[in-house]
Amino acid sequence: MKNYKITHRVTADFIAEIIVNEDQIDASINDLKEYKKPNSKFDFTMLKGTESVTQTTYEKYDENLNNSSKE
Repeated sequence: MKNYKITHRVTADFIAEIIVNEDQIDASINDLKEYKKPNSKFDFTMLKGTESVTQTTYEKYDENLNNSSKE
């Protein structure tokens, strides 16, 4: 039986949240310092119903690795 690998390119809306101590930001001047953009330290939650598939591909899938060495 043949196997196929299906890949969907998806866009969606997420909420990124993190809890920080007051000394990690400057609330008096609204400076979030290293937390201005979400990174791997944040917890991400996808908003249900916002996902949209922009591209789908499929290809034959073989679990054997391509071995180009000459033996």
